[in-house]
Amino acid sequence: MAGTTYPLFCMGNPLLDMQVTNGEKLLEKYDLKANDAILAEEKHAPLYEEIVKDYQITYVAGGAAQNAARGAAYVLPPNSVVYTGCVGDDELAEQLKVANKREGLQDAYLVKKGEKTGACAVIITGHHRSLVTTLRVAEKYDQSYLSSPEIAPLIEGAKVFYVEGYFLTHGTAIAVELAKKASEAGKIFVINISAPFIAQFFKVQLEQILSHCDVVICNESEAAAWAAASGLPDQTDIPAIAKSLATLPKSNPSRPRTVVITQGPLSTVAVTSNEPDAPKVYEVHPLKDSEIVDTNGAGDAFAGGFLGGLVLGKPLDECVIAGHKMGAMNVQQVGPTYKWPKVSIL
Repeated sequence: MAGTTYPLFCMGNPLLDMQVTNGEKLLEKYDLKANDAILAEEKHAPLYEEIVKDYQITYVAGGAAQNAARGAAYVLPPNSVVYTGCVGDDELAEQLKVANKREGLQDAYLVKKGEKTGACAVIITGHHRSLVTTLRVAEKYDQSYLSSPEIAPLIEGAKVFYVEGYFLTHGTAIAVELAKKASEAGKIFVINISAPFIAQFFKVQLEQILSHCDVVICNESEAAAWAAASGLPDQTDIPAIAKSLATLPKSNPSRPRTVVITQGPLSTVAVTSNEPDAPKVYEVHPLKDSEIVDTNGAGDAFAGGFLGGLVLGKPLDECVIAGHKMGAMNVQQVGPTYKWPKVSIL
């Protein structure tokens, strides 16, 4: 990795997904919603042992930004994407490294000895997925690592930066430092809100970073949560929410901010701050129910395709279309994975 320049730098919480199907009883027992993403509470602690004991588990390399980074690596030339986050020195971390290597993603983990790598219980019911995350060592990323000999050259060499909203639950100062570096250097910084609870309960942290963001990605539920937390009168008017986000103050006004809001099988809406009253609507070509295997990671796959287009300098339309293609590919696989051998996206 020494001396290599990666145009896309991604940061987030590395997790190993523990995925089970037919989890209706688990939803009821642990008071979970069918289509949601939460941080594990004390009452969820037995969940991880229970699914290992009583269910057939599929282990998949996870973590929102890591999923998106692997998606971007799928569509970009080799040695285009590097990802950082904090892991332990355990078997879960080794599985993540193997998955990344297989899919062309270079990882630059901060490894903490004696610690446990984070995990996410993914409970599938029909076409829905409920994510219950225990961050473990993922929330112990050191801010000083950004200026280390391992990471500082990667930041210097990157052109586009991507951070998941989940990272703001513990690493706001780290993410803001990275965003400021990108903004001051005239580089592109992208954030994905990632889950409704980020907009609801970490709104202050989100506001600290939004002023440095050139691109904001979220889905309709996350957009509605942000609108409610921000006091917008209508949480269903997606173009209006996108406009509100796009026109927030920006530290680097020379580049317009773009807000992209996905709506699953429905259309995707994009608004740029230089044309806030001209939202772009991109139709999605929905799959048949029989073609959908698993929706886990679909939003991350969209982000991966979008980022691939962004790194290649493609116009917004092509970035969104690439995101749609990656999302459609993802839901036809088990877990946040992609088709091999590779198919052309961009």
